[in-house]
Amino acid sequence: MAARIEHLVTSGTFSLDGGTWDVDNNVWIIGDDHEVIVIDAAHDAQAIAEAVGDRTLRAIVCTHAHNDHIDAAPDLAARTGGPVLLHPDDLPLWKQTHPERAPDAELADGQVLTVGGVELTVLHTPGHAPGAVCLYAPALGALFSGDTLFAGGPGATGRSYSHFPTIIESIRERLLSLPGGTVVHTGHGDATTIGAEAPHLQDWIARGH
Repeated sequence: MAARIEHLVTSGTFSLDGGTWDVDNNVWIIGDDHEVIVIDAAHDAQAIAEAVGDRTLRAIVCTHAHNDHIDAAPDLAARTGGPVLLHPDDLPLWKQTHPERAPDAELADGQVLTVGGVELTVLHTPGHAPGAVCLYAPALGALFSGDTLFAGGPGATGRSYSHFPTIIESIRERLLSLPGGTVVHTGHGDATTIGAEAPHLQDWIARGH
């Protein structure tokens, strides 16, 4: 069977800079009946493992290392044997949540992950976090944007390790050049498309946040 996109919503908290907020996270599972990749193992390792089922988990990809996107990653890895992948620029954030457990391998810009016959290309898109990445799967017409791009604009940049001009550059240079029909599967909330967001770039810059 051809590769497909599966979607799970998990709930928990996001903590940074001394504050904690309740959040719902999107967990994306890409693959076929035999093997999958999980993007952002958030909050509930058991629920994610149940969604994976008896399929081989090729990788647990972290779009960035804010705790709400990685809190269940080590537990999911222990349950499934899937390796945890993170861009090295986000190791300082990772260590805030998992000081005793390092990721298993690094993500690099331009790296290609293959699952179920589909290629996902890693795009380094810093700004929301230094090591933030998106994954682009042209065969699926899909971008998995983590917290870099949402329906309505860029991810938040008001906390430590984030930088508004950098996220704008990442979106402009790496994402808005993708085909307009590309569906953006975000880290929180509803999906959008590149074409729906591209006309608003100047508005985001004017708002400055």
